[in-house]
Amino acid sequence: MGDRGGAGGSRRRRTGSRPSSQSGGGPAAAEEEVRAAGPGGDAPAADKDESRGSDAGGSHWDLRCHRLQDSLFSSDSGFSNYRGILNWCVVMLILSNARLFLENLIKYGILVDPIQVVSLFLKDPYSWPALCLVIVANVFAVAAFQVEKRLAVGALTEQAGLLLHVLNLATILCFPAAVALLLESITPVGSVLALMVYTILFLKLFSYRDVNLWCRERRARAKAKAAPAGKKANGGAAQRMVSYPDNLTYRDLYYFLFAPTLCYELNFPRSPRIRKRFLLRRLLEMLFLTQLQVGLIQQWMVPTIQNSMKPFKDMDYSRIIERLLKLAVPNHLIWLIFFYWFFHSCMNAVAELMQFGDREFYRDWWNSESVTYFWQNWNIPVHKWCLRHFYKPMLRRGSSKWVARTGVFFASAFFHEYLVSIPLHMFRLWAFTGMMAQIPLAWIVSRFFQGNYGNAAVWLTLIIGQPVAVLMYVHDYYVLHYEAPVAGA
Repeated sequence: MGDRGGAGGSRRRRTGSRPSSQSGGGPAAAEEEVRAAGPGGDAPAADKDESRGSDAGGSHWDLRCHRLQDSLFSSDSGFSNYRGILNWCVVMLILSNARLFLENLIKYGILVDPIQVVSLFLKDPYSWPALCLVIVANVFAVAAFQVEKRLAVGALTEQAGLLLHVLNLATILCFPAAVALLLESITPVGSVLALMVYTILFLKLFSYRDVNLWCRERRARAKAKAAPAGKKANGGAAQRMVSYPDNLTYRDLYYFLFAPTLCYELNFPRSPRIRKRFLLRRLLEMLFLTQLQVGLIQQWMVPTIQNSMKPFKDMDYSRIIERLLKLAVPNHLIWLIFFYWFFHSCMNAVAELMQFGDREFYRDWWNSESVTYFWQNWNIPVHKWCLRHFYKPMLRRGSSKWVARTGVFFASAFFHEYLVSIPLHMFRLWAFTGMMAQIPLAWIVSRFFQGNYGNAAVWLTLIIGQPVAVLMYVHDYYVLHYEAPVAGA
């Protein structure tokens, strides 16, 4: 009987989780025995003795209830499913912001005023200077196109074409800036929008000139290989491929100007059709999120900023820090909504209308464990332009990676300051300083923070850094435009 019981115990260990009618422990007990078995597949001697004893005695209950294991929060446990904690964080975030929003309503009432938004764009309903500036931008696009047409047929030398392009690009940046500074009827918000259009036009025409130059250089190196190269593609795809200089048409130029990219190509990837439901969802998101952002700015941010002026005036540092932290929440929330609104809703809507195939407008920047990774992944169109037309050309000219990276941040800092200081009619260099500070910040985060700590450091700079810049500009704008006239009077 004892030998038979031992054989039965051995069989149970081999079968793993198969139920046994002779064991009161059932499948769970069998699994425990298998897990407790060593590398050779045999259970410890104590378990064998226990099994023999229980079989011999007629009782089949497994008396073990413990095993070697780590707590779930220990790093050695290998546990990674924190979905419930994430849901808890979301619930707590919603509840805390709901309380703040209710407190805001009780204290200030309803401040949302759609009519006031119109006044941000227009001082005079019969004067539309920002829109006129945008329309005039077509002149610079056509000028660049005409220069490229003449370069393609040899009517201009490369040196003369370069000079004309430089003059055209410099005028694109200087002309709207001069209008915004000298014309009193244009509002700061209208100036920002017009300058953004001209900045995008500058980057696009810079890319347009570079790519056509590369095509001319390639054609000059291998004229004989140009025709066979076009025949290597198969079927209908080969018929649709455009080669230089056949790309120099107004249709091609304006497709590029309206496409959601800053980098020019002769043949963009195209989607097969327009998905109407997808486009409708993106348009509804644009409409809803636009109203949500306006409401949050008027109801939440404006009162907080107005209440921050007195602590700044009195240099009450504790109150300044309190105002900064209070402003950080709505500012960051609006920034996140803006990111989704612009990079997902707007750009996907434009891409769907134009059947533009490359929809990688952002990557997983929210997982950034370094400042460098964040800047490489949160705005892919700008990142691709900087890499293609600025960073790699500097490396080819012999610059080091550090110099090229610093140059990219310097250019980005210039355009940030350009888009803020000129509409506000004041030059404080807060945006420029903030962008250049990313260089030492990137080194500090990569040197002292790794993994989750690095990700937390990136999030902290995003949440705190932006409100600091906002308060600096608002304070200086308030002092310049409100306190200075009162003091003069």
